[in-house]
Amino acid sequence: MTIRYVQEPDLDAQAFRDLLAATTLGARRPIDDLPRLERMLRQADIVLTARAGTQLVGIARAITDFAYACYLSDLAVHASFQRQGIGRRLIAETHAVAGTCSTLVLVAAPGAETFYAGIGMAKLPSSWAIWRSS
Repeated sequence: MTIRYVQEPDLDAQAFRDLLAATTLGARRPIDDLPRLERMLRQADIVLTARAGTQLVGIARAITDFAYACYLSDLAVHASFQRQGIGRRLIAETHAVAGTCSTLVLVAAPGAETFYAGIGMAKLPSSWAIWRSS
């Protein structure tokens, strides 16, 4: 089946939730808090989706200034559609929308480091965080 990649800034929070639940990312996102998922979608600068027909099978959600930096905060591909190049394509499409003059960065989910290295992304030596309170 052909996968279609499109910007969907108005993606439904329930559809986002259902996709996250079908991935390992669901364990690290507030999938039981639809209003928060709604805010996550509406405040993102880029919401790119991958669809097989009408089925949502992947998403890339990013925050960017479209000139220098792009943080890819969510990259999720439905478990039954992984290993088909969808994640790689979502990253490439996100970078293209943000502008290739920007540096795209992300924080790898546990176990995903080899994927990012395998598609040629550079590992950064350090990062720092102030963790959210809830």
